[in-house]
Amino acid sequence: MPALKEQLCQIIDQVLQPLFHSKGGVPQLQLEVPNDKQHGDLSTNVAMQASKIFRKPPLELAAQFQKLIQEKISQSPLREQVVKIEVKSPGFINFTFSNQALFTFLQDVLTQAGNFGRSKVGGGKKIQIEFVSANPTGPLSVAHARQAAVGDALGNILSFLGFAVTKEYYVNDEGNQINMLGESILARAKEILGEPTAIPENGYQGEYIRDMAQEFLQRENVNDLVAVKKIDRARSSKFGVEYLMAIIKKELKDFGVGFDVWSYQSKIATPDTIEEMLAYLGEKGFLYEQDGALWFRSTDFGDDKDRVLEKSDGTYTYLTPDIVYHRDKFERGFDKVINIWGPDHHGYIPRLQAAVEALGRDREALTVLIVQLATIYRDGKPVSMSTRRGEYISLQEVIDEVGIDAARYFFLKRHTNQHLEFDLELAKKETPENPVYYIQYAHARINSVMEKAGQENLSPKRGEFQLLTETGEQDLIKKIYLFAEILWMCESQLDAYALGNYLLELAIAFHKFYDQYRVIDTANKDHSEERLGLILAVQIILANGLKLLGISAPAKM
Repeated sequence: MPALKEQLCQIIDQVLQPLFHSKGGVPQLQLEVPNDKQHGDLSTNVAMQASKIFRKPPLELAAQFQKLIQEKISQSPLREQVVKIEVKSPGFINFTFSNQALFTFLQDVLTQAGNFGRSKVGGGKKIQIEFVSANPTGPLSVAHARQAAVGDALGNILSFLGFAVTKEYYVNDEGNQINMLGESILARAKEILGEPTAIPENGYQGEYIRDMAQEFLQRENVNDLVAVKKIDRARSSKFGVEYLMAIIKKELKDFGVGFDVWSYQSKIATPDTIEEMLAYLGEKGFLYEQDGALWFRSTDFGDDKDRVLEKSDGTYTYLTPDIVYHRDKFERGFDKVINIWGPDHHGYIPRLQAAVEALGRDREALTVLIVQLATIYRDGKPVSMSTRRGEYISLQEVIDEVGIDAARYFFLKRHTNQHLEFDLELAKKETPENPVYYIQYAHARINSVMEKAGQENLSPKRGEFQLLTETGEQDLIKKIYLFAEILWMCESQLDAYALGNYLLELAIAFHKFYDQYRVIDTANKDHSEERLGLILAVQIILANGLKLLGISAPAKM
């Protein structure tokens, strides 16, 4: 059916091109599944889009367009697949498919199986998704966990749709936060050896810092205060980064999130690469000096004010190495760069977009997705989330408490720009209230049905369907059809949340269907085997969708 939709779009475009020739071309066609199934299987609002262009009522244009489209389809192979084209107020043109069109689609699902929904729409376009990139100053928080789930699932979907995706983690292993980490470790080390020492202002206070300090002393083979006070902060900072990156990598691996590239600021934003970048911007006339500092003319590219790159004391601002890093990204040949950030970075977007444009790239080549925070609830009460105070629930704790599958699904259940409430108690329930359990149960239930069918010498039909004409059967086929639509929506919105919601809707539709119809029926073997083929297609879609989200599809529960 996705192929049928593409063919229908082509026909509509061919029919309307002559009419719009002198009007700047046909508006971008929107052919969508209507919310009300009485309005057909697909619907377009092109007549309403054209109303202002032609200065005619939408219904009048819709009737004109409908007649031309009907004539064209009657002369094409689609005449056997589109059985009705009608106009509905205020100007929609609705298309209804034949049973055979639905059956052909169902056969495609069963034939393509694990590859169903895969496409080449991305055309091999090189996309880099940089996500999580948490500073190595503590274990991953819930905010990082949500970014990890979002970035990984989005990367999976884009790869499935034919894009060449690189998932990357950028390690900020330099700067003031890393210095504070080193200072915090040394302070705890002195305390362990008997000298009460206050954590520096803006330092890190979690219990994990004490654990790190203990191991640092062991690695340094130090057991007295005199020796500790001689240790250079750079050593404790380096140890802290390595120690915490090992934890972060393990947490991400346990969460099922893998990265193709691990980049380090210390290796990319070197003194040489920074000077090269500044020389490039200087030659273009995008830099100037004022009050002893070096400024970037970011207002030339839409920023609300110019930005300092090098302070009067010779140190660089955060923006400087970030520009170098993005220059490095594009020099690696990426057509599009996607950064997934937390909401505290929202104001940083315009200056980075300005930098990308100053580097000679289209600002549209960079997309920054802001993932809103998640609030974790335990026993109906929100859990504190202060990283510096060390009072927060970590990703590892969430995994240990609810499991990988529930964690990933719950982190994806809302649009990235919406605040997320994560109920730990709900995520642990093995009841229909828990959406991920309900989806996985549908997959396992179908597996159980197939086993029982085999015992009755029944097997799912995989082609030449004829008997699936009841309303519930056709509604389930149409629900399966939406899978490809949902993937395209995820790609256009750069957000995977719609897929999780769709899988829940499909699971609900399956459970309703199975409770309403008798699937295993030896007295009606042919119809039974067609219904088995139908629910096998449901299982295929569930498995494909769960895999893209990084969630398991169990055979038994």
